[in-house]
Amino acid sequence: MSDVAALFFNAEIMAKTAGFLLDGLWMTVLLCLVVIPVGALGGLAVAVLAALKRRWLNIALVVYVDVFRALPPLVLLVFVYNVPPFAGYKISEFEAVVIAFLLNTSSYYGEIFRAGIESVGRGQWEAARSTGLGWWQTMGWVVLPQAVRNVLPDLVSNTLEVAKLTSIASVIALHELMFAARSAQQATFNYSPLILATVIYFVLLWPVVRLLSRLEHRKIAAR
Repeated sequence: MSDVAALFFNAEIMAKTAGFLLDGLWMTVLLCLVVIPVGALGGLAVAVLAALKRRWLNIALVVYVDVFRALPPLVLLVFVYNVPPFAGYKISEFEAVVIAFLLNTSSYYGEIFRAGIESVGRGQWEAARSTGLGWWQTMGWVVLPQAVRNVLPDLVSNTLEVAKLTSIASVIALHELMFAARSAQQATFNYSPLILATVIYFVLLWPVVRLLSRLEHRKIAAR
């Protein structure tokens, strides 16, 4: 047991590598602050455009959503990072992550927002239009607030998954939390930095998990 503790729960190594992991943590936080709003806004744009009910546009949106929901995020990230140099453009690791996450997460957010928009009764549209509001005004002031409220648990759940998914950025050597932990583990020949990173992820994401649970229970109780 002492060997296991020294290999996985070495407090001295955790203390020595904590600063290095915190540097990676700030990058993880920055990634979340960028990719989550970008993905959500992209998904909102997809859902609103789908609500226009234009046949050619809907076909394009279905293809977009299906393609980027079908592609594994890791494969998409590697593709986005490695292909542009062949076209003469050097893309940074951070840019690659943002673009790959935009393509992937906007397709998921788009389906969630679309379900929310479709959950708003047609009577709400007709009542708003009867007061003189245009289509875009009705969408922005009447439909979207109700749509977001109806799918809030799904939005929080997807956001939680996106936050966890940022760990794949380590495969292209972006210095986020998981990359820092793996680098520290390789430098020390000890798994304690990975355990410390796991604890950090848990501490950061557990409150979101509890929030999601409360929202889901509230939604069930409201039925």
